[in-house]
Amino acid sequence: MTFEITYLIVLFAVALALFAWDRVPVDVVGVMVVLLLVLPGAIGLGQVLDSGEALAGFGNEIVIVLIGLFVLTAGVVKTGVVERIGLRLAGLGGQNPRRMAAYLLITVTTVSAFFANTVTTAAFLPIVIGTARRAGIPLSKILMPLAFASILSSPVTVISSSTNLLVSGLLPRWGMEPIGFFEMAKAGLPITVLGMVYLILLAPRLLPDHSADTLTDRYGLRRYLTEALVAPGSKLAGKTLGEAGLGSTLQLNVVSILRGEQRVVPLADVRLEEGDVLIVEGSAEDVLLLKDAQGLDIRPDRKLSDPDLQAGDFRLIEAAIQPRSDLAGQTLRESHLRERSSLTVLAVHAPGGRDYAGKIARRILREGDILLLQGRQTDLARLDSLGLLPLEDVSAHHPRTHKGRWAAAIFVIAVALGATKLLPLSIAFLLGALALVLTRCLTTEEAYESVDWRMMVLIGSMIAFGTAMEKTGAARWVSGLIVEHAASMGPTALLAGFFLLTVILTQPMSNQAAALVVLPVAVEVARHLGYSPRTFVMTVAFAASCSFLTPLEPSCLLVYGPGRYRFIDFTRVGSLLTLIVFIFSIVLIPIFWPLAAGR
Repeated sequence: MTFEITYLIVLFAVALALFAWDRVPVDVVGVMVVLLLVLPGAIGLGQVLDSGEALAGFGNEIVIVLIGLFVLTAGVVKTGVVERIGLRLAGLGGQNPRRMAAYLLITVTTVSAFFANTVTTAAFLPIVIGTARRAGIPLSKILMPLAFASILSSPVTVISSSTNLLVSGLLPRWGMEPIGFFEMAKAGLPITVLGMVYLILLAPRLLPDHSADTLTDRYGLRRYLTEALVAPGSKLAGKTLGEAGLGSTLQLNVVSILRGEQRVVPLADVRLEEGDVLIVEGSAEDVLLLKDAQGLDIRPDRKLSDPDLQAGDFRLIEAAIQPRSDLAGQTLRESHLRERSSLTVLAVHAPGGRDYAGKIARRILREGDILLLQGRQTDLARLDSLGLLPLEDVSAHHPRTHKGRWAAAIFVIAVALGATKLLPLSIAFLLGALALVLTRCLTTEEAYESVDWRMMVLIGSMIAFGTAMEKTGAARWVSGLIVEHAASMGPTALLAGFFLLTVILTQPMSNQAAALVVLPVAVEVARHLGYSPRTFVMTVAFAASCSFLTPLEPSCLLVYGPGRYRFIDFTRVGSLLTLIVFIFSIVLIPIFWPLAAGR
């Protein structure tokens, strides 16, 4: 084993550990990998990759394809096309809750065959929550199936998943044709149907039943909310909220100000008046300090609930912190959320954990956290710009619904041009992205914001790692070990082994990174044993989208908090679905992509 191979294997182990640790962003890990691939050559230890080879992944055509697809998807989401499809089809279920849930899940699976699963889950999550509440379906019974349904149809079209596109774009490197637009559907469609039967009939029986209740009860807010009257002669009268220092000094959150029949947003520059009633959130000890220090009249016997916090134009709403939100990693105080949006955070729910109320200003926010917000209807329109996903049906609030037909037509034409090979996918998708901006379905800012740049950096980095595996002979060396110890097991066992290895690696790594690591080894093993490499390629592609075991998949993370699930809930329900996909993939893939079809 050469120095270059040893170095690459150690580098992979370090990168895998960093991915699993989850303290360093995945794109940062990717950049570290690129730099470390170049380092040995730069200091004379032996060249793994030169700088041109290491950076070539960022200019790979597949990166352009994915950027175009992100923008195309944003066009139909921003103009409300996806939501209107979902609402119309959900209505076919009538008043039967079980039938309604089945229609919703089938719709999600169908739409996700042409859109990224994370985007589909985010677009349908408010619709499903609103529909489920109206139908009396516990959210815990339908939100996990929603996320799983969006992932399930990944192996139906080549654009169902960014992993499919990535694998397809790399095949010419090994002398194979890219994956056809509907090529994966031969096995993917039957697997999707079988998985849907499980999600509709059996999965709800395995899921917890969290009965609906009021938001104040759900977050345990009653014991933290108190009314305080600014009495005549109070020290606070005439001061602004900022000058009063209730938050900075006493760790209290002024939720709302009642001034006669009017509600006032509690911003820092609002000047308090005698007779104002403050709805204050905080511990009993801090509220008593408020009384002693400021001379307010506390009303401890007043039990506040949802209606008290939603009177007039004010509403309560839950919103999830999306993966790319700039709120993640900051405290509420650091984010200046109230100043930026006029919205007040009353409580926070940590996925798989507990509810936080009272002293929350210094709690660091994480992706997937659910914020309980209070604000005016007009202020709630700013949630999207903050990277927050409202957990209610907001389909009627899209500002450009009249552009929906344009966006849908542009999406269909761009996909058709690429699928029929009249234009390369990269050119067809970029043309579609440009058309969306020119027709004002999207602004240029929205187009840029729609792209997951962290994923682009990660993909470019891992393409470089795959190149290094081939150039140094690491892929050949690993495949030699596999052939030496597992060749006697037969092709079915080898396919099963690569499937399981890919599924395991998708847990700490991303789907794309796992596929890029396993793919060169799988191709080398197939060639060494005289099997068709395409059979192994399809096995890796199917396995890379089989992300049902943990809530770490972005689609699952979106429903983790709203469904109030525990980590083990995903493992319990997802393991059976993983088994279904695994068994039928190993059975069907060799039928449609025969092992003996040649090299």
